[in-house]
Amino acid sequence: MAEPIRILHVFGTLGLGGAESRIMDLYRHIDRERVQFDFLVHADAEPTGKKCPTSDELMLVREPDYFDATVKKLGGNIYALPRFHGTNVRDYKNAIRMFFMQHRGEWKMVQGHMTSTAAIYLPIAKSCGIGTTIAHARSAGVDPGIKGVVTRIIRAPLAKTDTCDLRFACTENAARAVFGDTLTDQGLVRIIPNAIDLRRFVYNQEVRDKIRKELGLSNAIIIGHVGRFHYAKNHEYLLKTFAEFLRILKHDDVNAFSILHGMRIRLLMLGEGPLMETMKKLAADLHIEKHVIFCGNKSNANEYYQAMDYFLFPSRYEGLPGTVVEAQAAGLQCLVSDSITPEVDITPLVSRMSIEEAPAVWARKILNDLMLRDYAEGEEESEAQLPIGDRAASSEPVIDMIRESGFDVRTQAKRLQSFYLTGKF
Repeated sequence: MAEPIRILHVFGTLGLGGAESRIMDLYRHIDRERVQFDFLVHADAEPTGKKCPTSDELMLVREPDYFDATVKKLGGNIYALPRFHGTNVRDYKNAIRMFFMQHRGEWKMVQGHMTSTAAIYLPIAKSCGIGTTIAHARSAGVDPGIKGVVTRIIRAPLAKTDTCDLRFACTENAARAVFGDTLTDQGLVRIIPNAIDLRRFVYNQEVRDKIRKELGLSNAIIIGHVGRFHYAKNHEYLLKTFAEFLRILKHDDVNAFSILHGMRIRLLMLGEGPLMETMKKLAADLHIEKHVIFCGNKSNANEYYQAMDYFLFPSRYEGLPGTVVEAQAAGLQCLVSDSITPEVDITPLVSRMSIEEAPAVWARKILNDLMLRDYAEGEEESEAQLPIGDRAASSEPVIDMIRESGFDVRTQAKRLQSFYLTGKF
């Protein structure tokens, strides 16, 4: 049997991020005897003592990341470039050129998911013999401050046709943010929804009971969130909304939400990141720390969705948040920021509001949703056919809606495998 073709995916890290998780789902479902993935990540050069270390030198000092073991188990290789920090442009370019010259002829395509520096590494990869270079936009925003300004400047060439061969994006918003209106309007950006392994998220009462027992919350209302502790995710608004939720319940003198009185209420957050400790302090400042659970990263995050009763996602910006798709697959009502791309509104389980609203407005919306008040009268036919609030009964139609919208990983794996082999969709 012929050796499989190899595709190189470029990321910042192999941590438990949304883009990384989506590619790993695809990786598990492609025919790896025909197509294999390798990964090029970025690591701190300082421990090597060199400004322009080789991949081998970086890999000796790089700490293993979340998906390293998965990549190796599936037959992939991991390589590294020195992390770009704005002042090392020459060294970064030299490291890229040295890497692709050393590995000349190994990859049919390079797919860059790290678009912040894709306009640097993709043209160099092309000049070193890579057949097809692809920039894949997965976010519709940038970090605040000088970092965001620098990112916009560095990736500006991606709006030109000669920077890479092909352009992918998870949503139209991400396409326009990274590649510009002109290329998007000309149809030069292919929209590829983030694929989800839907079967892992189907509602399961036994799993729900197991996780809630482990958490010591068998009898509780759990509002959930899954996401890295990063500026984009807007955890401060999330915590303030939850604090208002508790306050409204405590002062519910007219018994508008009497069913919830006396119940334990918890906010369950999965994820890690640079702002995690800051958010723990904010929870303490809001006097809600006893009601908030910081779970960190979980390899079985799909099971934690089962334990939740509601999903809250007030991000400032996103590409296409797979977590919201996953939450819907688990049958959860979701309240998301209206700044998030509308492609995520796959089922009637999703509602959206502006983060310009006071957190108390969001809190009342959550309370009304939990009481199923928004679905009593005047609902559209599609909503009437979905038994919101009964996750077991709604599971099958919800999964069908998501699959028909193009988010099923099995369907997408076949499609992308064909592309990798033929170069055509």
